Amino acid sequence: MTVRTGPGSRAVAAAGGVVLVAIVLGCGVAAPPEPRRGEGPGGREQPLALSPRQELAVGLRAYREVMEEYGGRVLPAGAPEVRRVRRVTDRIARAAEIEPLQREINLRVRGYRFEWEANVIRERQANAFCLPAGKVFVFTGLLPVAADDGQLAAVLSHEIAHALAHHASERVARERSGGNVLSNLRYDRMQESEADHIGVFLMPFAGYDPDEAVAFWERMLARGGQAMPEFLSDHPSPEHRIRDLRQWAPRAKAAKAAYDRDDIAPPR
Repeated sequence: MTVRTGPGSRAVAAAGGVVLVAIVLGCGVAAPPEPRRGEGPGGREQPLALSPRQELAVGLRAYREVMEEYGGRVLPAGAPEVRRVRRVTDRIARAAEIEPLQREINLRVRGYRFEWEANVIRERQANAFCLPAGKVFVFTGLLPVAADDGQLAAVLSHEIAHALAHHASERVARERSGGNVLSNLRYDRMQESEADHIGVFLMPFAGYDPDEAVAFWERMLARGGQAMPEFLSDHPSPEHRIRDLRQWAPRAKAAKAAYDRDDIAPPR
């Protein structure tokens, strides 16, 4: 999500990975001698700084920090907003466990533990994020923007995709290896686009129409879009996202239809 930050908003920083990097670099989490490399989403090479156990620990520590910061603004479990967000999150989390889908979008999740839990924070920003290990946060300002559960699923699928793709661990590996501002922006935009791609495939397997992702970003664009030019931003522009999502949504539907027909190639 594109976020508008205010001074001192550490949860928004967590969404962008800043707090996660600070936790890893500042709390004694040991790094492997070299980042572990493997084939990541889309078949690209993906260096990761954290082992599955470290990723879980970092995500849980970040979760505690967010909960401590927002305290009384975290809505109770029985609130209708929380029930709505948890219903959608649960469906997406179950879809992420479907092995043929994992192969379709090339997720590397074996050996990783995800403790899915969604919470809602009373906050005017239209924003959401998912920490490593599966802790999801939604700000109440997002809920009126997502016209229905399908559009909410578009946002949550994208955020959950960041956790499934280990983007925080990759960000830490990149921070440790250095790199200039432009290369970091390129990687950040790549991760955002990757999360869009994974998320739009999660949607039909969770029972949501992936065209709702297009509808959501068209709605966001109508609300004012993104003021910063794309080449200066760490997110793709809404126009860029809409174009890509329009291409990916039919493929996601076709993958779900093939799954429903049991027309799936066996694992190699």
